[in-house]
Amino acid sequence: MIQERAYDHIHKDFLPMMVMSDADRIVALDMPRWIGYSRATEVLDILQGLMNKPKRPRMQNLLIVGESNNGKTTLVRRFYELCGRSYVDDNSDPVRPIILCETESADEKELYSSILEQFWTPYRPTDPAIKLRYQALHLMRACRVQMLIVDEFHTLLSGTAIKQRQVMNTLKGLCNELCIPIVGVGTNESVRILHSDPQHASRFDVATLPKWSLNTEFQKLLASFERVLPLKEASQLHRPELAQILYAISDGNIGNLHRLLTECAKAAILSGKERIDAKIINSKQSLRPTKGIRHLLS
Repeated sequence: MIQERAYDHIHKDFLPMMVMSDADRIVALDMPRWIGYSRATEVLDILQGLMNKPKRPRMQNLLIVGESNNGKTTLVRRFYELCGRSYVDDNSDPVRPIILCETESADEKELYSSILEQFWTPYRPTDPAIKLRYQALHLMRACRVQMLIVDEFHTLLSGTAIKQRQVMNTLKGLCNELCIPIVGVGTNESVRILHSDPQHASRFDVATLPKWSLNTEFQKLLASFERVLPLKEASQLHRPELAQILYAISDGNIGNLHRLLTECAKAAILSGKERIDAKIINSKQSLRPTKGIRHLLS
């Protein structure tokens, strides 16, 4: 039986990990987990508000932007987990509250194909765009979709201005016909797409996930991270001396920080220390991003 007081630095949902072997705890470190923080909660509330708005032909849309690997996709997938799970209603009809898809390029047919993939339905990518559009609209109406989330929104910038306008007009059409909000998710450069047409800019609000600063909010984030790391000893990651090193190596990027702490926790388990200290953190300097590239080998 687990003595909770012995591991009061760990969240109760993660206490079962403490009876695992060292090898299993190391494997568990790579499992997906949600780390909540104030800005993420704000954006989740915005998404919830959009989803609950009464339907009308011109719904307000949202573009979530931030630098690469800064938690955008994790956030929208968290929202999907909370509000978008498929189910079957009392009439045995399928319901898909949220469709979460990705764009790969500025191509109208690829967008329809990406949406249709989420329904696990047969379709022919070679069909004309008008046929794919009809199929996507039919399924989204039949499954009572309430929101369309398009990840990797910045990939639209790879296409010509004409192609970008076609895809944006496609999204505008889906928004109008289905009376649902559209949410784009991409890097900071995605905002340029909205500036290509005043109509698009007026339809989309922009929510930014900024890079972290070395402040009390970052220390709170570190404390939250520590609660989900299956280490037998408290590391007190929020202490200023550790926070400064972690911030310097991660460059204030939550994705970088997640990986850094995961690798530090593995080292703490393998060494038998069972806590993360400055020596372990400094040994992971190779994870420091350099011009967007992590150099793992010296």
